[in-house]
Amino acid sequence: MVRMQDVAEHANVSIATVSFVVNGTKRVSDKTRRRVESAMSELGFTRNVVARALASKRSRIIALLFPQLDLRFNAASMDFVHGASTAAAERDHHLVVWPVANDPTALRGYLDGGLVDGVLAMEVQLEDPRVPTLEETKTPFVLIGRTADPSGLAWADIDFEKTVRENLDHLAALGHERIALVLEPQHVLGESAYAPPVRVEAAYRDWCADRGFDAIVAPCRRDPASGTELAAALLAEHPDLTAVAIMNDEAAPGLLRGIRASGRTIPGDVSVLGVGMASKVAAFCEPPLVHSSPPGYELGHAAAIALIELLDDPDVEPIRTLLPCRFGEGDSVGPARPFDSARTIGTSMP
Repeated sequence: MVRMQDVAEHANVSIATVSFVVNGTKRVSDKTRRRVESAMSELGFTRNVVARALASKRSRIIALLFPQLDLRFNAASMDFVHGASTAAAERDHHLVVWPVANDPTALRGYLDGGLVDGVLAMEVQLEDPRVPTLEETKTPFVLIGRTADPSGLAWADIDFEKTVRENLDHLAALGHERIALVLEPQHVLGESAYAPPVRVEAAYRDWCADRGFDAIVAPCRRDPASGTELAAALLAEHPDLTAVAIMNDEAAPGLLRGIRASGRTIPGDVSVLGVGMASKVAAFCEPPLVHSSPPGYELGHAAAIALIELLDDPDVEPIRTLLPCRFGEGDSVGPARPFDSARTIGTSMP
């Protein structure tokens, strides 16, 4: 078994210096740290996590709160987790995922165990009940998302307002004026509204008002069958619709199927654009969707780094980062076709 003494001799430093590096109890120069870590790697030295936690009074573990893993752990979510996990490893920390509901009682039960140094909270509600609990327990935290009033909080979020404007401007440049917005329900996580669909709807309505367009908002449950049903109802009520922007990954394949079943073509008759949709999800659709992909990795990475810096220095300036989605290519968007009532009655094409 390799000892600290062995590492110290190999790196030509004192045992105390090795202890500082291993336990994080005192800052050492980057050059010395690299020499010690190189010696540890070459000798196969394994850190004693428990001893390190006792010495530093920190577990060097951060938790990612992710409610409803069974319903929402999709490709876009994985990008956030990957970014946070990578950042934690870069800063010599470990990331654990806690599938705890947005419920303060359940969260307090997790926090009482004293396992983690700090928390990253995903799936943020406008009035998120976890925030008061984290503040009351004096748990350092960073939100991946924003509450209705995020002032005073540390957060990293998607710039939904800019994303929506850019997506809708793209459709308008192709001549689309009758554009519907399909969203997941706002109350998917509890009584308080889930922040992303609220912000996307508000940005969409503002955009429509600025251009004098009618706002057509259609909530949809998160499953393909609901997407198919919605497409039929939407096109029956608005037969002159030429484009749909959808922020509901699970319903998107069904929506496309429902549009085709109405006798319409994509993008010939109806263009479809995925808002905040992971590129992997967009690629699996038929046709592949033009989409805006969330900067999940970047936001997860930034939030985790910010949390670790907050743990190192409680007085550090809180992070407040907004990043828009990235535009992704696909085959589902084309120029608007002039409305022809005869084309709304066609052969069903499931």
